[in-house]
Formats: sequence, structure tokens, C-alpha cells
Amino acid sequence: MSTYTTYRLDDAEDIAPGHGLGEVGEIRFLRNALGAERIGMGHYRMKPGRRIAFGHRHGESEEVYLVLEGSGRFNLDGEVVDVAPGDTVYCPAATMRAWEAGDDGMVLVAFGAHTEGEDSHLEPGWWPEG
Repeated sequence: MSTYTTYRLDDAEDIAPGHGLGEVGEIRFLRNALGAERIGMGHYRMKPGRRIAFGHRHGESEEVYLVLEGSGRFNLDGEVVDVAPGDTVYCPAATMRAWEAGDDGMVLVAFGAHTEGEDSHLEPGWWPEG
């Protein structure tokens, strides 16, 4: 018999304000709330015209992003691509990435493997203004 979990997204803590990202929008991670061991899920509600303030990549974890609402752009290793609802973006672990919302904001989810320890490399200011 399998064990499953259900969880309401809006019940997850919005961690953006506690990490100095409240002006960007809302950020919620659900791995712990779901009891997941090997997969993580992030949910982002980006305010119009706002950008994640840093690029990031991973040592081992690849990620998939799914745009649910709004529009925006992803910067992937320096190549900027437009995204809209229904678009998916796959990032191998080593791909430096960041995203920004368009004029209508952007809602997206991110899925990736969970690895113990520090698998992320953050690079502040990686996506220059402009």
C-alpha cells in the first residue's frame, strides 16, 4: 500500500520576505510539507516586471520550470528566451539561470531532484540590468 500526501499550496510558507525577496513576489517550497525525499517543488508568483536578483545553477540537480500564468523571460547561460503559459524550460544542473516577469507578472513552478547538502551556486547580479 502506498502512502500519499495532499497539501494546499497557499498553506506553504512564503519565504520571499525572509530572504529579502518580498518585492519580487511570493516563493513557496513544498518538499518538506509533502514529505518528499527525492524531489523538490518550488512555486513562484512574480510581480510584474520583477526579476530574481541572482543567477543560480546546481552541481547535480537538473530542474524543469512550467509557466502557469503571465509571461516573462529566462536567462539561460546568457541566452534570453521569452516564456508564456504552458511553456516549459529544462535546465541541466550546470546551466546558470534566472527569470523575470513581464508586465502581467508570472506564475511558475519548478521541479527538481532533492540533494542533501549545498548543491546550489548563487551568483548575485548575474543578469545585468537592461
